[in-house]
Amino acid sequence: MADKKPKRGLGRGLSALMADVAETPEVNSTLAQSDLMVPIEKVSANPDQPRRTFDKDQLTDLSNSIREKGIIQPLIVRTHPRRSGEYEIVAGERRWRAAQMAKLHQVPVIIREFDDTEVLEVAIIENIQRADLNPVEEAAGYSQLMEKFGHTQEKLAEVLGKSRSHIANCVRLLGLPEEVRGYLRDGKLSAGHARALITADDPAALARQVIKKDLSVRETEKLAKSGVANIFAEKGKPTRKSSSDKDADTKMLEGDLSANLGMKVAIDHKPGQENGAVTINYSTLEELDDLCRMLSVSR
Repeated sequence: MADKKPKRGLGRGLSALMADVAETPEVNSTLAQSDLMVPIEKVSANPDQPRRTFDKDQLTDLSNSIREKGIIQPLIVRTHPRRSGEYEIVAGERRWRAAQMAKLHQVPVIIREFDDTEVLEVAIIENIQRADLNPVEEAAGYSQLMEKFGHTQEKLAEVLGKSRSHIANCVRLLGLPEEVRGYLRDGKLSAGHARALITADDPAALARQVIKKDLSVRETEKLAKSGVANIFAEKGKPTRKSSSDKDADTKMLEGDLSANLGMKVAIDHKPGQENGAVTINYSTLEELDDLCRMLSVSR
């Protein structure tokens, strides 16, 4: 078992956690290359795993590969915090699920001494680095790393090899209505389409028409910026935005607040005045509960 590591501070800690995961061998594992082989029933998933969707076809393909060649890359685990003699997955849940499908009796693991916070952090990082995340999952991962662990967009960009603008644009997708996020998760809309919808008066209505008419990202951007609300509404006449468009700073602030809250935020502020209104739109009762908890937290 690896020596217990001292607590890591934010920033440098993120790099250290990445290094721990990167140490996992990429070659066919044997007992000598991993800490040990353990019965698969002694390994369990992390209940706080941020990834909730596992593609069945991809799991089947991975399972077939494992059945033929074994597990190429050992799972990273920690000793289970509540069950003696068992282990909890830190990274590699897909391999574990596929190994069960392949009816393996044992899996190779590498043990790391991570606390609860580090387990969640590593799980999020590992998920973000996988190319098969949908845009909503990727955005949620960035948001969690910033909200739960205090990482900045600059630090995430540096460690994960992403541009700061890519991370910022991803996180802003969380400000879209749940209906639109559902289209993103299902692959009916691309991230480019979704970014164009952020500034639309009725993102959900426009998203439905984008899908129905198979519009390109450029066409979607043009419609979202046209100043026409509900342009595809089946009933009534289209209405136009007021002539006093919001300035760029207000729009940027709306985007940042929407990303941080995971809900659409609208700011009604007239230049030169001190007062205004902030409107937060929630899509589900769960989002309302989350909002109430955030607003009632005592500092």
